Amino acid sequence: MKNKLSLWSVLLFVLSVNFAVAQSVSGVVSDAASGEPLPGVAVAQKGTNNATLTDFDGKFSLNAEKGATLVFSSMGMETQEVVASSDFLQVSMEAAASQLDEVVVTALGISREKKSLGYATQEVDGAEVTKVKDANFMNSLSGKVAGVNIKSSGTLGGSANVVIRGYKSLTGNNQALFVVDGIPISNATGNSGNVARGRGGYDFGNAAMDINPEDIENISVLKGAAATALYGSRAANGVVMITTKSGKANGGKKTLGITASTGITVGRVNESTFVRHQNSYGPGYGRFYGPSYITTAPGDSTFTDGRAQAVDVNGDGNLDIALPFGEDASWGIAIDPNLDVYDWESIFPELPTYGQSKKYALPDSRAMSFWEQSVTRNNSFAIDGGGENTSFRLSATSFDQKGIVPGSNIGRDNVSFSGRFNASDKLTISAKANYIQQQGKGRYGTGYDSRNPNQSFRQWYIVSTDMAAQKDAYMNYGRKNYSWNAYGYGAAAPTKPHYFDNFYFSALENFATDVRDRIVGNVMAEYQINEWLKLTGRMTADTYSELREERIAVGSVDVSRYSRNNRSFTERNNDLFLNWNKYFGDNGDLSFAGMLGYNQRRTSFQSIYAATNGGLVVPGVYALSNSVAAPAAPSETAYQIGVDGFYGQASFGYKNFLYADLSARQDVSSTLPVENNTYFYPSATLSFIFSEFIDSDVLEFGKVRLNWAAVGADAPAQALVDAYGIGTPFNGVTLASAPSTQNNSSLLPERTESTEAGIEMKFFKNRAGLDISAYQSSTYNQILPAQVSSATGTFYKYVNAGQIDNQGLELSAYVTPVKTKDFQWDININWSRNRNTVVELFGDSESLILGSVQGGMNMVARVGEAYGALEGTQFVRDPESGAPLVYDWSNSRGGARYWAGDYGVIGNIQADWRGGINNSFSWKNITASALIDMQMGGDFFSLDTYYGYGTGVYDFQAGTNAAGNPIRSNLEDGGGLTFAEVAYLGIETPKLWDGSTDADGNPTNVGGELPDLWMNDYGTSLGWTNRVQELHVHDASFIKLREVAVTYAVPTAALGDLPVAGVDISLIGRNLAILYKNTEFSDPEAGLAAGNLQGYQSGAYPSLREVGFNLRVKF
Repeated sequence: MKNKLSLWSVLLFVLSVNFAVAQSVSGVVSDAASGEPLPGVAVAQKGTNNATLTDFDGKFSLNAEKGATLVFSSMGMETQEVVASSDFLQVSMEAAASQLDEVVVTALGISREKKSLGYATQEVDGAEVTKVKDANFMNSLSGKVAGVNIKSSGTLGGSANVVIRGYKSLTGNNQALFVVDGIPISNATGNSGNVARGRGGYDFGNAAMDINPEDIENISVLKGAAATALYGSRAANGVVMITTKSGKANGGKKTLGITASTGITVGRVNESTFVRHQNSYGPGYGRFYGPSYITTAPGDSTFTDGRAQAVDVNGDGNLDIALPFGEDASWGIAIDPNLDVYDWESIFPELPTYGQSKKYALPDSRAMSFWEQSVTRNNSFAIDGGGENTSFRLSATSFDQKGIVPGSNIGRDNVSFSGRFNASDKLTISAKANYIQQQGKGRYGTGYDSRNPNQSFRQWYIVSTDMAAQKDAYMNYGRKNYSWNAYGYGAAAPTKPHYFDNFYFSALENFATDVRDRIVGNVMAEYQINEWLKLTGRMTADTYSELREERIAVGSVDVSRYSRNNRSFTERNNDLFLNWNKYFGDNGDLSFAGMLGYNQRRTSFQSIYAATNGGLVVPGVYALSNSVAAPAAPSETAYQIGVDGFYGQASFGYKNFLYADLSARQDVSSTLPVENNTYFYPSATLSFIFSEFIDSDVLEFGKVRLNWAAVGADAPAQALVDAYGIGTPFNGVTLASAPSTQNNSSLLPERTESTEAGIEMKFFKNRAGLDISAYQSSTYNQILPAQVSSATGTFYKYVNAGQIDNQGLELSAYVTPVKTKDFQWDININWSRNRNTVVELFGDSESLILGSVQGGMNMVARVGEAYGALEGTQFVRDPESGAPLVYDWSNSRGGARYWAGDYGVIGNIQADWRGGINNSFSWKNITASALIDMQMGGDFFSLDTYYGYGTGVYDFQAGTNAAGNPIRSNLEDGGGLTFAEVAYLGIETPKLWDGSTDADGNPTNVGGELPDLWMNDYGTSLGWTNRVQELHVHDASFIKLREVAVTYAVPTAALGDLPVAGVDISLIGRNLAILYKNTEFSDPEAGLAAGNLQGYQSGAYPSLREVGFNLRVKF
């Protein structure tokens, strides 16, 4: 049962609060220099959510109690506080010189002036992740932070891969650490290895996506090692610091604010990211290929050139045309409405079409009709308030998303509370708690798996399949598996599904469910010993339990099955630290801030997985006890990790222009051997504000910074001592097996050392600014499974070896090109470039396989290459021009065929650079923004084109060629395609080669008239039968219109006497357009799941264009 927050209980709570008496305060805000009225100024009652905006004439009206403090703020102006001593106020605002006093949240949740920092950090306001919502809030950071690579799987509630400043670990975790209100939280996926390798399964998302975006106050991204060193062994990959919203005390006055919001978003498939099917030919593989059960069938059954079956279906003595729908390709006979044919609908006795022929016409309902419209709903309610010594915030949010696959849905309910109590002038106690329940049903099947409909649509499909007939058959005739891909006439079991199930049967019967209950919270006490010394104690916890279930129904292509996976995780962190902040000298010219602390971390994890064996006895009953054979012994995993950390930091400042920081942490980890379990991580930073010595009307602020740091990572759990796995007993004898990877009791921690230099500048009274960072990092002593001789009884052994270097450049900049009294235009730019090199591996090894995928391709770490090299069969290339080489196979069958070269590097997942441009506009009460997100470079291997180009489903494989001849005619009859006609697919124009070589093995006799590409059966020159993987490596570049939002703030005057402080109405859009991509038929961002194995598409889901609206009301 879901625990829903009762609206009535909320209202009763509101009515029970002692409200202060409010009055209407109005006034006008003007520019102190020009006297002109200022529109769009935020006017807020201090310590509350009670706020409004000035209108075009600078006027405002706000319900506020007499004597309340009103805060006036606007970009480029100095924030001003005014006491509402009368019911009409005249306020003049001064232009802000610069934002030198900006405060940011750093490691361990410590707030510091940004100008004093000697490392790069970038902030994102909480409004930026709620403006255009995503099921996984991490995707809302894409394009907004320089140096952060965010890649989504593209599935419903799927995981996001968040990598900061490049891949650092060869086989370990490369994801950033997520910290919420000082609590390091789990961001695990728990997806199976099959999901990562594209072998099927479900992407259950990241654990960090449980965070409610509505509760986020701001996000600080700590990028380099110097910024994260205080987190010790988990700091190597950067930190995403999230601060959630809190209530605020208000100087002895009781206040209460209420905010309610609702929103709905609908999404439809972007057809440019889906396969474009040809519409001229039906099922079959063409000549040279035919199933034996047809060719050997008794009677008059024959197979016609592999394209159609001639069989007497109705018993009238005449041969009828039966389509070979038991095949999964579209090289069949031409679709002709004048032909009477027998399709899959004619073979099922339960259907009214049984035994009936139909006209062979292209159906109106094809593959695109399978996708449904996605609908996302988000409702949120928050109350905050406070008094003289207390403050609180209580919120509840319900999120629900219906996916594009029938029956798919995810939901998330969040209830959070934060409170703060000033027990005395010296002691403050605070607490935060967040309960989350996430549910999923019908998550999308991924990879090369029959539960993924895109495996059919993109790879193995009959394009003439009537999707409406598939739906009608399943929905209205017993919800059985009436497959479009049944074996067909002449088979021993003609109605049995051959390769694929009915699409609706698969979606609505073969699905997964998951439920996760989670609690994240902390309790903190702060004691101010004196004016410069403070002691803080904090206890935090992150715990969740999760149940995942998967079902395969009786009657499916796959053996019926039920499995369940119970998972539980708990992490507790206890911190005790002492802070001081002291000024010295007559004028306080010298500042000294410091911290000493201790952290105790305890982590535990348990997982139990069990599944049926041999099928299900009773259809529709999903229980382990319904197994045909005795279930195998459950797979159980359990571990505990303990880390004790001692840390300290010292910060020195001189006359507000020179700052130096030193920090250190020493961890003791239980995952390392006793003699090596203690490791030390230091950092040092220096920053110099040179603008203090420059008198300029242009430069407002200038700072250079430099830092060095060392951080690292300990070993995975249970990597020290070997243990045997216990299997299912055989004849009463317990069986045990040695692990495939041998552990190592002499492991050392991984280590990352980094250096960073940067410059920050602000110009023209903060109308423009930039921040540039250059960095270099080296990660060595890596813990990886090195291949060993199988004579040892294992295949791999954990060792310390390997090194990866990263170096890069980051730029973030902003400018306000236009600013008038009623209009403002702001531009924010983020750009980053990272260069990554695998320096060494284990011993003299030159390559480490990170993952092997279907299609014969590997993702590897190769010495001298960037991490994530794609390896497969290369083209043989002309040594002079570099063009791929082909030979003429026309006399045998198939026109131009590629020469297959060596197995080697054919691409890399690393991008050349990434960037984002956000334009924001404000005019009177209207604000608008548009975010463009982009990536240039990087590659991915597509199993979809590898197989799909060989099954005749794509649009370029039918119709007429440039000469006006049918493409599927024989080459001698003018059929086929020239290479110029497929150049738009990214296929290079090759050269002809007869196979001759010189003494060194280099090709000779290159040149001559190119043969055409054969397009007449599964032996096409571009499909999997021409096994050159390099042909199916595609460019991952893109430019996207990622977000668009337009918000109208209803003027206070228009609200009249309504008891509301403000109303905002927003129209939003997400992924509205792909402005540029260099690959057909898919979204270059599409992938499988979070993790190290990227750059692979198999059954890729199309992306969505989403539009919607949000309504936010403040009381």
